[in-house]
Amino acid sequence: MPNESFAFKQFIIKQDKCAMKVNTDAVLLGAWVSPNGSKSILEIGTGTGVIALMLAQKSNAKITAIDIDKESTEQAKLNVEQSIFKNIEVRHLSFQDLTQTTDEKYNLIVTNPPYFIGSLKSNNDNRTKARHTDLLSFEDITTGVKKLLDDKGKFCLILPTKEAAIFKEMAQLKGLYLSKLLRIRTRSDKDTEKRHLMQFEFKETEFSESTLVIESDRAMNYTNEYKELTKDYYLNF
Repeated sequence: MPNESFAFKQFIIKQDKCAMKVNTDAVLLGAWVSPNGSKSILEIGTGTGVIALMLAQKSNAKITAIDIDKESTEQAKLNVEQSIFKNIEVRHLSFQDLTQTTDEKYNLIVTNPPYFIGSLKSNNDNRTKARHTDLLSFEDITTGVKKLLDDKGKFCLILPTKEAAIFKEMAQLKGLYLSKLLRIRTRSDKDTEKRHLMQFEFKETEFSESTLVIESDRAMNYTNEYKELTKDYYLNF
């Protein structure tokens, strides 16, 4: 598969203009999130638009996908326009500006956010924007979500385990409670958890958690659980 594009079962992602290409984190989140009858969905930091398109594949909701990076916005718009899905609006807008300029409430808010905090930055400015929290801090996310999420809505994101723990504490201070957790391990022969997929709600509800292993004993030997999660999207599954 050429680096300039990535083909899924129902759409193709062109990514030559984006610093951040299609990656496993985005696919995991897009496949895991359940719209559950949502009528309005917001994706923060859409990049190529892959998560918005994954959600459109399983929901008729009005999807608003925003990104602070102009080239990423143009790329996502192109990917949406060339797809069969017409329920996505891509906007060149920061989450902070959206929070300050709209009173709309969303049933579901989703993000694969920047998560590097104070670490070495890339020479690629756009890649730095996408990966580091300088322009979209955890504080900005939790504050904005608290304002824009419907009272009965759900907020979902993916983070590395260390950052996930930090985010969980910050979210709880804002009245957002973890209701669902999927722990991600890359290999069955490695105990280390690499990512946490988290769902938050305003009310403390029954908590559920599970673990997903991506590969069994070697690279590219995917587990049945990973195939089941992503089978509606990946061509090979």
